[in-house]
Amino acid sequence: MAYKPELLATAASIEELERLMAAGADAFVIGEARYGMRLAGEFNKEMIAQAVKLAKPKGVKIYAALNNLMDNEAADSLNDYVTSLAEAGVDALVFGDPAVLMAARLHAPGMALHWNAEMTSTNYVTANYWGRRGATRYVLARELNMEQVCETTASTELEVQVHVHGMTNIYHSKRSLVESYMEHQSETDRLPEKDKDRGLYVMEAERQDERYPIYEDANGTHIMSSDDVCMVENLHELLDAKVTSLKIEGLMKSTEYNEIVVRSYRQAIDAYLADPEGYIFQEEWLDAIKKVQNPQRELSFGFFFKEQVY
Repeated sequence: MAYKPELLATAASIEELERLMAAGADAFVIGEARYGMRLAGEFNKEMIAQAVKLAKPKGVKIYAALNNLMDNEAADSLNDYVTSLAEAGVDALVFGDPAVLMAARLHAPGMALHWNAEMTSTNYVTANYWGRRGATRYVLARELNMEQVCETTASTELEVQVHVHGMTNIYHSKRSLVESYMEHQSETDRLPEKDKDRGLYVMEAERQDERYPIYEDANGTHIMSSDDVCMVENLHELLDAKVTSLKIEGLMKSTEYNEIVVRSYRQAIDAYLADPEGYIFQEEWLDAIKKVQNPQRELSFGFFFKEQVY
């Protein structure tokens, strides 16, 4: 079977999903905060079913995010929720908790399962462990370098997903840390809104030029990276390694920005597939992204070309 990498995106709304499909996205991760973590937007069951109906005729896949930390209440409701996703025609479930795996075995047999435990997905042995238990895809930790990515793709039969663009999470707590801080400062009225659209950030005293977005939601407090990963210039290295899925994280970005990013990566992927041996990176793909990039957020290679941190 010919190698055909997937360009995976997120969406904050049905409108954005349609626009990013038109820009060239092959698949989307969507969901609701009760079951999914750090989502670009809230999609209830009805909206997920609507997304499937819009995507399927175009050959675009919809993956439901169930990668949250599951408490007893959420675990008890998984059977019904997974059943509804299967009935809607969702293509895969993104999970980190075995409770989701158990619910899928009972209520969505045959459903593709993407294992995503964020920082702990660091080696191919773990990938194969989850593969033996039903996972079909392994979502790599963002902290792996290029050598480790290549080693993993060469050592597992599972699909491998890599984060190629956008911000990454660097800290999460189930506690409402911003709320607690404002209470300590007796300033709770000053910040009535603390969600991802509020534009809050934290800084280090020694590096005040770097701003780390911070927000709170039903799942606690999230601190995000001060830069955005951007691998479009070196995308061919991941394509040479036969990475299955290349994810663009659209969290806290405008639809217009995400459209341009998706289009640039689409052009790069298509050019590579048309002639892998003769592939030449075009500066215009990166220039288009630079034009809309927030000047306070550096574009970086993340951990791809750093020494191993594990």
